[in-house]
Amino acid sequence: MNNLPKIFFGIFVIFASAWIGLVALPYFNLGFLQPQVQEDTGDVVPPPLSGLAAAGSGVYAAEGCMYCHSQQIRPEWAGADIARGWGLRRTVPRDYIYEKPVYLGTMRTGPDLTNIGARQPSKDWHHKHLYAPRVMSGEWSTMPAYRYLYNVQKIDGEQAADALVFDEGVEVPEGYEIVPTQRARALVAYLVSLNRNYSLEEAPLE
Repeated sequence: MNNLPKIFFGIFVIFASAWIGLVALPYFNLGFLQPQVQEDTGDVVPPPLSGLAAAGSGVYAAEGCMYCHSQQIRPEWAGADIARGWGLRRTVPRDYIYEKPVYLGTMRTGPDLTNIGARQPSKDWHHKHLYAPRVMSGEWSTMPAYRYLYNVQKIDGEQAADALVFDEGVEVPEGYEIVPTQRARALVAYLVSLNRNYSLEEAPLE
């Protein structure tokens, strides 16, 4: 019984140490990060997400994209991410200050998406890829098709400006068109916003 105070004090020290190491120190080191202003252009980096892209972040989470894709570029000494062309530099905490939550991911069934907006800036490509991944990326792709994010509707007058047009691989009934829903537009806006081709003090472009 005389050892109970020592036991409780030991437990308190263990939990306090863990809280300081895992919560307090990271918060004080990273919690006050601010955007930077680039001297040559005056641009603020990282740029904040637009309203549509922010909504697309929620669609990204709801569709489970983070289960197959990461959003973190490792430094050259830690892996081949940069050599693969997934990004021009490693990612750092400042890159994610507008991301809530942050989709770092733990698996790479598909390629890293940190810089997909720079690698593939075409919204049309992303819509087609979501609708028919194997048509756009090849038969080897294991990505599921997100066709339920699109409507196949009868053409009323002129074809919609954002209707998906495939050269081959997807058949659309005569007189009909494939158009993205608002969720699809938001998701693609988010994917196109993933562009970290800018320098930061702690991670300059080489």
